[in-house]
Amino acid sequence: MGNNVRVRFAPSPTGYLHIGGVRTALFNWLYARHHNGVFILRIEDTDRERSTEEAIHAIIDGMSWLGLNWDEGPFRQVDRLARYNEESERLLSEGKAYKCYCTPKELEERRKVALERKEVPKYDRRCLTLTPSERQACEARGLRPVTRFHCSDEGVTVINDIVKGEVIFENKNLDDFVMLRADGIPTYNFAVVVDDHDMRISHVIRGDDHLSNTPRQVLLYQALGYSTPEFAHLPMILGPDRTRLSKRHGATAIEAYRDEGYLPRALINYLALLGWGYEDQTLFTKDELIQKFSLEGVGKSPAVFDPAKLEWMNGVYIREFSVEELAELIKHFLRNAGLPLEMYEEAWYRKLAEITQERLTKLSDIVGLSDFFFHRVQYETGAVQKVLKKEGVPEVLEKAVEILSDNALEFYSYEIEKRLRGLVEEMGLKAKLVFQPIRVAITGRTVSPPLFETIELLGRDATLERLGEAIHLLELADG
Repeated sequence: MGNNVRVRFAPSPTGYLHIGGVRTALFNWLYARHHNGVFILRIEDTDRERSTEEAIHAIIDGMSWLGLNWDEGPFRQVDRLARYNEESERLLSEGKAYKCYCTPKELEERRKVALERKEVPKYDRRCLTLTPSERQACEARGLRPVTRFHCSDEGVTVINDIVKGEVIFENKNLDDFVMLRADGIPTYNFAVVVDDHDMRISHVIRGDDHLSNTPRQVLLYQALGYSTPEFAHLPMILGPDRTRLSKRHGATAIEAYRDEGYLPRALINYLALLGWGYEDQTLFTKDELIQKFSLEGVGKSPAVFDPAKLEWMNGVYIREFSVEELAELIKHFLRNAGLPLEMYEEAWYRKLAEITQERLTKLSDIVGLSDFFFHRVQYETGAVQKVLKKEGVPEVLEKAVEILSDNALEFYSYEIEKRLRGLVEEMGLKAKLVFQPIRVAITGRTVSPPLFETIELLGRDATLERLGEAIHLLELADG
């Protein structure tokens, strides 16, 4: 197949780049790279009311961040209006299309009548046989026509879809759809056919919500004398509740995943598995995906988006970073949270990365795990009542102060651990009854990074100050 493979990702810039769109882009990109073909980015921006420059930038930024580099483009449909008009005029001259002067109000009234009769609403072709004088009269009334494609009522249109297999559509169920609007802007079905022909697209790989458009497009290819590309319609992506993935299932825009601290490699790996699989393998490098990807490996059944599996996978990739790399990444998220990074030296952030790396599933988790280092203790709801106000806690905290204020103690986590475990033995308590009150006193929460490393990172002075404040809080409560 080689260099004959030319595929495209053609998003509409009416919103942000979402998970479904990224999966489509990824499968096109992988197919092109697997076959040493060409991957094209085309912006389908003919919806002038809803398309925005902001959305175009978001698409380009999202693709770049994910590393889905394109070979040609980005092309924009608004730059090709003359080309669509040219092909529309050709179909008009060949009698394969016609001008329609019916107003939106008239069309809506006829649609209601059809529904009342329990008929499928279709255009009734009343403008198909207008005479030149009748068309002139419509023009004189100020009516601006749309251009409709004249669909055949006979026979069937067969789509040999690489994923779905053979799909048959009866032509009698298709209507004479609008190709060109009254303002000269093409509709999706017309523009996509002209674009795919002009860009020599060999394979149209897209979501299966476009399958119903395909027979109309195939008829256009035939009417225009174009060769028809191969089609592969990808299975729908469902949420965990097996309904169509949407905002109510959580973030769907790729920017939100980037801002939460998901890694491009994790998203690429996970999205590749939404509808495609290779043996029992779960973790893939990008090169492995390119090598092993095939459209024949894409399933017909809907794919279920599992946020928990994505988080797990992201955590696996976070643990592949060196401490130095991770330190730089977490600093970005701490800075975005408004925390004063100047409080600590570079070596401190490397240590923070080291003690939190195993606990991160998203880079943004670092804020919740470590913000207590940057400000006074803010106790979690219930932490004081459930932990600090237990019997014997003041004595535990006072003995901890005694141990940690000993200048003979080298303030490193392994030495701190040795001394505090000695306190556990001395008091004859379970370790949890000693360590948990100390944790809550210095962090304000019941879950934190490893305790002894946390004490080392806080430093002797801050640790003793926080333990003292907790002791004072309990004295006030007793008073």
